[in-house]
Amino acid sequence: MEHVQPLNRFFPWRLAVLVASALPLVILAGLVLTHRPAQTRPVPGTGRVAKGQPATPPLPLRPRSSISVVVLNGNGVSGAAGNEATSVLSRGYRHAVPGDAPSLDYARSLVLYRPGWQREAERLAQEVKIPTVATLDGRLAPQYAHDQLVVILGAN
Repeated sequence: MEHVQPLNRFFPWRLAVLVASALPLVILAGLVLTHRPAQTRPVPGTGRVAKGQPATPPLPLRPRSSISVVVLNGNGVSGAAGNEATSVLSRGYRHAVPGDAPSLDYARSLVLYRPGWQREAERLAQEVKIPTVATLDGRLAPQYAHDQLVVILGAN
């Protein structure tokens, strides 16, 4: 044991081990936090997947038989709301109640919807060939409070 010499200087081994083991953890945390997996969505009719949108399919549309529609005459043409209400009923909607709009000088027809009913409103608008769909702003008579969609017939 003559050739072994004692180490006289102090070395912080514990600190060195702690730093050496913490460095990979910091790098791993940085990779995890910055990694964003590519979101995908199916491309309709192709069976392929496109990047950029979530792959979750939209909820199915509510059936027409569970939707009430108010059809309001906003153009002043006698019987317009009744005729359109009959057309809406023939498509399978639960109710289609005709009435008069607060004003009879609407230039354009439109479909209005309550919050949460936009996709059903878009389907109805496509069926009755009305290009304008908008949120119902709440200025509807209280007797129509249970109806989800409103069609206002304008001059076009």
